Amino acid sequence: MELRDIEFSYGDRPILKGISLILLKGEKIGLTGPVGAGKTTLAEIVMGFVKPTRGKVIFKGREMVSEEDFHELRRAIGYVFQDADDQLFCPTVFEDIAFGPLNLGLRGRDLEDRVNAILSLLNISYLKDRVTYKLSGGEKRLVSIGAVLAMEPEGLILDEPLNGLDERFSARVEEIIMGLNKTMIIISHDLSFLRRVARRIFKLEGGRLEELHI
Repeated sequence: MELRDIEFSYGDRPILKGISLILLKGEKIGLTGPVGAGKTTLAEIVMGFVKPTRGKVIFKGREMVSEEDFHELRRAIGYVFQDADDQLFCPTVFEDIAFGPLNLGLRGRDLEDRVNAILSLLNISYLKDRVTYKLSGGEKRLVSIGAVLAMEPEGLILDEPLNGLDERFSARVEEIIMGLNKTMIIISHDLSFLRRVARRIFKLEGGRLEELHI
């Protein structure tokens, strides 16, 4: 994936000023920076949720232009929202994790096997029939990651995956990230966390992207 000269403004206030980045297959990179720097906006541009003022998103050698292009990209790149409540809307954990594969046409035993495999991978099989909105923040985070992984994406964008988690769940999420052999962009204010999970770290500040030496 490549971002080429991405610019974005809110009204007359520039947020991103010529952001360029190449992400190699299987690479995990960290993205940090102050609040309001535009980290989430940049991730939303990658996913096609927000249109840049200028610049290109290149995926597998092709510029993403139309909604159909970005639909294809979203099939390959899963996005884990900063707030798990924005991602979970089904009555039970099983249904939340099954939602994506169900919409891709998976049914019956294949669907159940897919969901059970994700629950097992994340060690949350005990949550299978639980009501989603009654889960703790840490449990919701694991389920939101599971809902994305159930789509079997090639890569992930995780926006502040440790946000609001206690030490136990933070350690579990970190363990999951390190154990996944997927291309990732991981957004976090926690530099020590990023140093442990990312190969490269970039800081977004003042609309510019700077690689940090770790």
